[in-house]
Amino acid sequence: MNDSKSPGAQAQTHDVAIVGGGLAGGLIALALHRARPEFRIRVIEGGKTLGGNHRWSWFESDLSQEGKALLEPIRQAAWDEGYEVEFPVYKRVLKTGYRSMSSTDFHEALSRLLPEETLCLGRTATGIDARGVDLEDGSRIPARTVIDCRTFTPSEHLRGGWQVFLGRQMRLPEAHGLERPVIMDASVDQLAPHGNGGAYRFIYVLPLSSHDVFVEDTYYADDPLLDRSALSSRIDAYAREHGWDDSAIVGHESGVLPVLTGGDFSAYQDEVRIPGVVIAGARGGFTHPLTSYTMPVAVENALAIAADADLPGEQLAAMMEARARRHWRKTGFYRLLGRFLFFAADPDKRVRVFQRFYRLRERLIERFYAGNSTGLDRARVLWGNPPVSIPRAITAMFKRGKPLKKTIQSEKTA
Repeated sequence: MNDSKSPGAQAQTHDVAIVGGGLAGGLIALALHRARPEFRIRVIEGGKTLGGNHRWSWFESDLSQEGKALLEPIRQAAWDEGYEVEFPVYKRVLKTGYRSMSSTDFHEALSRLLPEETLCLGRTATGIDARGVDLEDGSRIPARTVIDCRTFTPSEHLRGGWQVFLGRQMRLPEAHGLERPVIMDASVDQLAPHGNGGAYRFIYVLPLSSHDVFVEDTYYADDPLLDRSALSSRIDAYAREHGWDDSAIVGHESGVLPVLTGGDFSAYQDEVRIPGVVIAGARGGFTHPLTSYTMPVAVENALAIAADADLPGEQLAAMMEARARRHWRKTGFYRLLGRFLFFAADPDKRVRVFQRFYRLRERLIERFYAGNSTGLDRARVLWGNPPVSIPRAITAMFKRGKPLKKTIQSEKTA
């Protein structure tokens, strides 16, 4: 499925060239093909497969009917009986349906659904402008519209903390007996894995089949250090506690994601802007600041781009930039909650923030994850017996956090 290197193929102008075959780029390609099947689309991805090595999850209530229809052809794990959370002082089952999709299934579906010549895999873009994409072999893909969906890169203009995680898919010799996902098991100890104080820590568990289970160890930490050895050992310990130690590892993922607490978004847009090029995905600022969820906004952006596919590239770029600014303003409440989490709560006491939150009404929690909290929702989250002291909360409101600098080391493999 790699794009031809022949001069004739390279000379043709495509309707859309998408740089980056992750969730955002892949969904935009799919939405465009569904809406405008006559379009000549190219997805340029440096890896050999779309989506990298990831698992994306979301709540059934996150998506519109049109959004669900877009994802329907892609294989998903589905739990219609809700999910569980567990904290030091209580457990709760919530009824909202839950969904999960692997990058393997994402790649397989898009390879099947998109025309064969769409995917340009194993090819790295070395230059992007409003009229095309330059590749490392010296060839060029000209396009009427260019969409930049490359990965997010930390910036000194954005501030906050980090969500660090390591996940493992295991195949068990005997059935695990789990009925539904455990979105947060925060009954575990709250110490950071590398001995640098505390962090909000929880275990995330997905029963993918009767014998397959996905276990992820996640931290809301002040620094972005991913200590693979420590996190792997903690997953081993969690598996032993549940009788899952005699298992085969069939997959894994890891990541370091920003948890945004503030910043100068206009300056950030100036930093990443390429004149006339559309920017989408996390690079465009399209994430949930506190949870780092991307599926709901990625789906809605893909549908929006497909609906306005006839716009000139420069106009589509301006539309998406304005959409990003609206998203930044809309999600200010979640950045405020992030400041409470990181600056008002002691690291090993951050669990109390989520522990209190999950006692609230189920529909409020649904809207929170979808990024659609109402004014009444926001008041309810902040009202009542706070999990942090009032003076520290007031002080935290005026903090913005550390710059998310590009120079920070984010991985430890020893």
